[in-house]
Amino acid sequence: MCRSIYVYVLFRTRGCPVTQSSATPLPAPEERRGPCGAASLTPAQAFDALYALCAPALVRQTFLLTGRRELARESVERAFQYAWERWPEVARDPDPPGWVRAAAHEYALSPWHRLRPRHRHPEPPPAAPPDRALLEAFLTLPPTYRRTVLLYDGVGLDLPETAAETEASTPAAAHRLLNGRAEIAALLPDLADPAALHRRLTEVASAERLRAAKPPAVRLGSERRARFWTRAAVAFTLAVIGATALTLRTAPTKYEAPVPAGETVRGVPPKPAPGTLSDTELELRAKLRAQTVHGPERLLPEAR
Repeated sequence: MCRSIYVYVLFRTRGCPVTQSSATPLPAPEERRGPCGAASLTPAQAFDALYALCAPALVRQTFLLTGRRELARESVERAFQYAWERWPEVARDPDPPGWVRAAAHEYALSPWHRLRPRHRHPEPPPAAPPDRALLEAFLTLPPTYRRTVLLYDGVGLDLPETAAETEASTPAAAHRLLNGRAEIAALLPDLADPAALHRRLTEVASAERLRAAKPPAVRLGSERRARFWTRAAVAFTLAVIGATALTLRTAPTKYEAPVPAGETVRGVPPKPAPGTLSDTELELRAKLRAQTVHGPERLLPEAR
């Protein structure tokens, strides 16, 4: 086929940024197309173009969601690693930036990060007092409200798209959006207007100097993770095979019926327990104890 599955990635730009970075421009049209007029990009080039387009903005979005810079960078790198592992699927997706954005947001909001030692202490807040106040107010929202407000007022998605990305119904997404705006407006009355909230979110995100890793490093990390899990799966399979072989080697080769428990036979009286000794038995025991231990009397019975 002359048409490449990766050409769509280069033109799907909607929905990426809170702030858009243009540090790495897209390839020129003549570089994107081959002799037959179809896209001639390799998978790595298409991935690098998607990463350059969306990664800087995604880092800033994730920082607004979590208030942590290192976690924001880690979340975006992990999301793009997942995308590279599933690149044919992501390249054919109707919205590749949305696929990566959803993966980054879900990873960043995972509750398991609270158990990590380095996330038990807060990071330094923004230097500007207005930015610090907005971020603190934004982080007081529940994670679902925070994500909904960010997608609708920050990224610019419409309500159905926001509901789909947050896996909620449209009425539920609208409820989260209105409540989130109301809680922010209660703390910061100047941001009651959605346009002002969008502008301030963009300013706070742009004020942070957050740099994402280079695309080759992300692809290399994804390939290393894939090799690690492949080797782990092979080692686990070999361990199961070894345990199975050992079990077959040591297991009995024929069936051995278990010994049944004893049962009471009807009509047969139970065996009586020994009782006290009679007078005759007591005299005999005393006589045996009184005689010498050594001598023929102990070896030959007496004739009576």
